[in-house]
Amino acid sequence: MHLDAVFLSRLQFAVTVMFHYLFPPATIGLGVLLVIMEALYLKTNKPVYESMAKFWTGIFGLNFAMGVATGIVMEFQFGLNWATYSRFVGDVFGSALAAEGIFAFFLESGFLAIMVFGWNRVGPKLHFFSTLMVALGSFFSAIWIVVANSWQQTPAGYHLVAHGAMTRAEVASFWAVVFNPSSVARLLHVTLGAWILGAFFVMSVTAYYILHGRHLEFARKAFTIALVVGALSSLAQLAAGDWSGRIAAQHQPAKLAAMEGVFETRESTPMHLIGWPDQKAHRMRYGIAIPGLLSFLVYHDFKTPVTGLDKIPDNEEPPVPLPFFSFRIMVGLGAYFIAATLAGLFFLWRGTLFEKRWLMWAFVLSVVLPYFANEFGWVATEVGRQPWAVQGLLRTADGVSTTVGAPSVLASLLLFVFVYALLFALFLMILDRKIGRGPEPYGEPEPETVGGRGLLDAISRRGKRQYDMVSGK
Repeated sequence: MHLDAVFLSRLQFAVTVMFHYLFPPATIGLGVLLVIMEALYLKTNKPVYESMAKFWTGIFGLNFAMGVATGIVMEFQFGLNWATYSRFVGDVFGSALAAEGIFAFFLESGFLAIMVFGWNRVGPKLHFFSTLMVALGSFFSAIWIVVANSWQQTPAGYHLVAHGAMTRAEVASFWAVVFNPSSVARLLHVTLGAWILGAFFVMSVTAYYILHGRHLEFARKAFTIALVVGALSSLAQLAAGDWSGRIAAQHQPAKLAAMEGVFETRESTPMHLIGWPDQKAHRMRYGIAIPGLLSFLVYHDFKTPVTGLDKIPDNEEPPVPLPFFSFRIMVGLGAYFIAATLAGLFFLWRGTLFEKRWLMWAFVLSVVLPYFANEFGWVATEVGRQPWAVQGLLRTADGVSTTVGAPSVLASLLLFVFVYALLFALFLMILDRKIGRGPEPYGEPEPETVGGRGLLDAISRRGKRQYDMVSGK
């Protein structure tokens, strides 16, 4: 069997970056919620908000540590598996990553210890300021990573310089690099996705507490905060997604054609709600489409044709099925987030939200869905960019290291999968114990209905009690 170094290098990078991306959105989303919770504590001086902030700070710290540990791997992969790519983009990426170090790591490293360990050592105002700085640091980190990624999608502010037999991109205008055509829209899209994830994470845990009658004041107030943030972010994501789509139509028509399954350029371009894109035959099979809708969404009229893959050279055509289905999963989940949060707000207004056990269970189980939405969104945008590592400038196949063979990449890939599986199991175990213990008591002690050793332990012990009742023990 022939091993392809390019495919294996791409697969390894996909595995490691998708695993890493489980954690940064959680830190960004939890960061903004922590700022709100601590602000409410400063305003009201109610102990419930202090307990709330302390509890979620512990979970924030766990996600932050996992994000740092898994993010370091990205840097090594650029130098080892993608040396040619790194030489080509090094000057551009170097400036963006240097800015990340100055603006993001300074804030995070300077204030994280105060935020996590300073509750009894500094005053509430200084602690709130530290939380705000850490949240801003997480956001600034996202800014510079998104800038670097967006430059690959829509390069700007550069010139090509020959260095012997090698050509590399060098910065001609730093601000043109930062504000390349897709960076602001993509940053908004990524940030809102992170806020949605953080909100659903908090709602899942607090809905579990409500269903089991634990920490009720804490859970109801935290759920309400997260519900409002989740609803506003989900609605705003509609506009952000629309903006990103129109930018893709202008600067990356092949990507938009792949995500929408547009094989033929024609007036009143339809939007396929679902179908099976047959790339070999260049047609959509079993499709259900709305005539003219894609033209309207992209150009705000029903007639202007959207560029199809028939206008793209064969050697520049991206794979279609994966971006097409990934994009629909992301959009479908986005619609669910809007529906779920609006339903929550409606019942909150009616005063019956926390009595709707079916809805509480829906929020408990929905915790994984924003993770899927974020991951599939990146799959759609990155696979849709192929065959380019840097749009129009460097092909992915030309960016791999020439000295690293396929067997070495395969061995490191398998090792990464093994180590990441262990790391993820450890993360889930620690997270489960933190959730099982719950927040610090701040008022009258509550009866411990499911134990404090973790959710998984509680579920197993409840199952054992039911078995004993049935068997007559």
